[in-house]
Amino acid sequence: MKSVKHHNRFTQKLLQSFVFLLVLSLSFSAYSQDIDEARQKEGKKLFKTNCAACHKLNKKSTGPALGKVEERRENDWLKAWIKDNAALRASGNKDAIAIFEEYNGASMTAFPTLSDKNIDDILYYTTVGEIKKAQDPGVTPIATGNDAPKWLIYILAAAIVVAFLIIGSLLKTISELKGAPKTPGLMGQASELWAGIKQNTFLHVLFVIFGALMTAYVLFGTLFKVGVDEGYQPIQPIAFSHKIHAGDNKIDCQYCHSAAKHSKHSGIPSVNVCMNCHKNISEVADDTKVVMEDHTLTKADLDKEIAKIYEAVGWDAENLEYTGKTKPVKWVRVHNLPDFAYFNHSQHVTVGGIKCQKCHGPVEEMEEVYQYSPLTMGWCIDCHKDTKVDLKGNEYYAKIHAELAKKYGVDQVTIAQLGGKECGKCHY
Repeated sequence: MKSVKHHNRFTQKLLQSFVFLLVLSLSFSAYSQDIDEARQKEGKKLFKTNCAACHKLNKKSTGPALGKVEERRENDWLKAWIKDNAALRASGNKDAIAIFEEYNGASMTAFPTLSDKNIDDILYYTTVGEIKKAQDPGVTPIATGNDAPKWLIYILAAAIVVAFLIIGSLLKTISELKGAPKTPGLMGQASELWAGIKQNTFLHVLFVIFGALMTAYVLFGTLFKVGVDEGYQPIQPIAFSHKIHAGDNKIDCQYCHSAAKHSKHSGIPSVNVCMNCHKNISEVADDTKVVMEDHTLTKADLDKEIAKIYEAVGWDAENLEYTGKTKPVKWVRVHNLPDFAYFNHSQHVTVGGIKCQKCHGPVEEMEEVYQYSPLTMGWCIDCHKDTKVDLKGNEYYAKIHAELAKKYGVDQVTIAQLGGKECGKCHY
């Protein structure tokens, strides 16, 4: 009887465990299915606007990680902390004081304008996190290309063969009408044609002239291509996608290439400019992909590229501090003009109002930047013929004229008509 009693107790425990696991799995399933996407989206928007500069969901940044923060703090406490953490500390709240001391007395920005609903939406987002998009296995990408259809190639090949047969037949007929003996087959026709070419002096002269012209055309065409690197696309030490930064994230070109507005060169942005954003962005979204010419970079690959930036600038992402051990990024130059060609970015960007895409192409669509335009002298001259710049109504010139007028004590019209050294800085 004792063994039966223990057996029944074991069965009871087993059934209880099974029921517990079943209820737990169902609760997780219900939880995953009951996510309020509209609320999650609103919370994410508010989080990105107000919190993302200092906080991440699953990793410590300037401030603590906020993923599932409601499991660690009460809702009322969080609202009081977010709206006015200084007042909460002043009330003597031990948790608020402890956090303040943990982060070396760095005060968090107060958000008194956020309503309780706004904060609840933010906290909801920190609880549910990102919603992973399920891929439809039935959807297959459509292949696109500029290749000509095979049937067109077959038709062209057939047309060339028929043309040769017609020409051979005509030559044979003409030869027979002149009294020449009949020569069977294509080989006989070819030998007749070659014999006629060798005996015709006019054709010899014509072939020499044609050969000389073709040689000159090919030679000069080759020489004119020296230094023209249209389509040049070098491999860079860090896989930087302009499509993600300038396209998807709408970052202005001059945020990184700030020198283009007031300097001859557009400048290569320092790694510190990258860190303005990437100090808090150490990884990309799960579904981010960069399609290169011969391979595709996924999230794991792109996170490693961000790690290269950290290595270059000497940033310890774990301890959130600079180590002082820096390493230069050896970018490969894409656009390069000859030394004798003078080009000033500020004249085109600030004075002419020319968009970057005019010369560099749709960089916001490029995963890897390449030389879009030929950058030849003829190409520049054609652009200068077609582009009209209103110098009279230009704010840049108006400012310069006003400064010169003040300097020399004359009116702006007189300054514009003086010419000479001062005006030659802009007008040439």
